[in-house]
Amino acid sequence: MSGWPGIDARGARIAGAALGGESLAAAALALAVPMIERWEGTRLLPYRDIVGIWTVCAGETRVAMRRYTRAECAALLHATVVNDYGAAVLRAVPALETRPHQLAASISLSYNIGTAAFARSTVARRFNAGDWRGGCEAFLMWNKAGGKVVQGLANRRADERRLCLTGLP
Repeated sequence: MSGWPGIDARGARIAGAALGGESLAAAALALAVPMIERWEGTRLLPYRDIVGIWTVCAGETRVAMRRYTRAECAALLHATVVNDYGAAVLRAVPALETRPHQLAASISLSYNIGTAAFARSTVARRFNAGDWRGGCEAFLMWNKAGGKVVQGLANRRADERRLCLTGLP
C-alpha cells in the first residue's frame, strides 16, 4: 500500500479503486518521477554528492551503497516517491491532492531537500494558506548546498517552479 488512496507502491491504480483523487495522484507521479530522474541523474555505483553524502541511483541516500542495475534504480525511485516523498508532501499540504502539477513539483523539491525541510518550508506554508502562486515562487529560495548558491540547484528550482505554475490563474 502506498499512502495515496487507490495507488499501489508501484504507482499503479489499484483495481476497483474509485476514480478521482487517484487519477490525479497518478498524474502527479507521472510528472514527478521523470523530473526527479532528469535532475538527479542515475548512477549505478555509489558516489559522494556535492556536500559529501554517499548516494546511488537517482539520489538515493537511504539504501545499501552497492552496485545497482538500471531496473533496480527505477524501482527504488518509484517506490520511494510513492511511499515516502509523495505521502509526506500530502501530509504537509493535503490540498495538493487535487493539484497534480503543484504536487509533482513539490515531490521533486521534497526529494531533493527532504520531507522535514519541505514541511517547514515557505512553499508549504504558502500552499497551506491558499497562496498557490506564492508557494511556486518560493521554490526559488532552495538554491543552495552547503550554504552556497549552486547553479544546478537554481536551474532545477526554475524547472520545478515552471511545473508548479502550470494551470494556475
